[in-house]
Amino acid sequence: MYAERVLSGMRPTGALHLGHYHGVLKNWVKLQHEYPCLFFVADWHALTTHYDNPQGIEQATWDMVIDWLAAGVDPNQATLFIQSRVPEHAELHLLMSMMTPLGWLERVPTYKDQQEKLDSKDLSTYGFLGYPLLMSADILIYRADKVPVGEDQLPHVEFTRELARRFNHMYGREPGFEDKAREAVKKLGSKKARLYEELRTRFQQNGDKEAIAQAHAMLDEIQHLSVGDRERLFGYLEGTGKMILAEPSALLTEASKMPGLDGHKMSKSYNNTITLRESAESVTKKVRSMPTDPARARRTDPGEPAKCPVWQLHLVYSNDACKEWVQHGCRTAGIGCIECKQPVIDGILREQAPMRERAQIYLDDLTLVKNIIADGCEKARELARETMRDVRESMGLEYH
Repeated sequence: MYAERVLSGMRPTGALHLGHYHGVLKNWVKLQHEYPCLFFVADWHALTTHYDNPQGIEQATWDMVIDWLAAGVDPNQATLFIQSRVPEHAELHLLMSMMTPLGWLERVPTYKDQQEKLDSKDLSTYGFLGYPLLMSADILIYRADKVPVGEDQLPHVEFTRELARRFNHMYGREPGFEDKAREAVKKLGSKKARLYEELRTRFQQNGDKEAIAQAHAMLDEIQHLSVGDRERLFGYLEGTGKMILAEPSALLTEASKMPGLDGHKMSKSYNNTITLRESAESVTKKVRSMPTDPARARRTDPGEPAKCPVWQLHLVYSNDACKEWVQHGCRTAGIGCIECKQPVIDGILREQAPMRERAQIYLDDLTLVKNIIADGCEKARELARETMRDVRESMGLEYH
């Protein structure tokens, strides 16, 4: 229905670590070559849990954007912007809050989860209850049809789909919709109009999904249709109203396999991270002081790689020959733990080298970063304004 578009955002938590790179950024770099992508700093989302201490958000935002650029996110390929610089997110969130049942928000699995996890904070706020709705507004404002998420975020995408459906059902019936849709069919030309009617009947009478796909493909090829007519034809086809908000689908991403320095998942809260642009000295020192298999108390004691956190990092950074060398050397005490750690240090530094190089350009001149973001915010606003025009009109708020 709409052009393919990917949307993804991150809360500004400051400098990112290698877990973020392997879990999110590597995927962003890949996606930017496959689809038009919008990547944003979710600074309003940061306020849902840090409303009492917003001072660090701005600096954390710039640090994080530099990390994105360092990781290879390319502003010529993707649109990078800051959520709060596109106020239409807030407007759509507000208008949708008028029709979102409270029970839907209370049912979102992460709501109870987060409240229990962050029990030191008072999260009995309206903003915290409504953050899944803000998340939905972030997606729907760009009519993004693809949202890269991990398994745990799937309920959010489903929630967004339900909201779009509810909105379209409530507000998608413009006055005289059927007449306008029939007029739009005539504009297809007699041959295509016949095919459209045939496909519409096949879907509405027999639930034939293939007919929908064929009709979509046909409409996508027709250049001369106005946006309004195109939407009417999509809605008329499926027996709904005009599709004002697009239902997104989830692009399931693999969970980050990046272990931390203690063998647990890499996370700031475990204090076991290596940041994307950490200095070579610091990386070397951190990896060298990693715990190893307790059985190897002395250099001559054999060990078992599976019981050693360093082995987890070999799985990410070492080739097969190196892994074999580790397995054999550790079990026979042929190599010491310091020797075993060196290829990991080398692997991390190799991965970081181009990132440090890319980041340096922006660290030397922050105005480059600010210009990229200003440009991205402008592009994002254009798309957001277009959606809001349709939303206001469908809700009777255009005041011509």
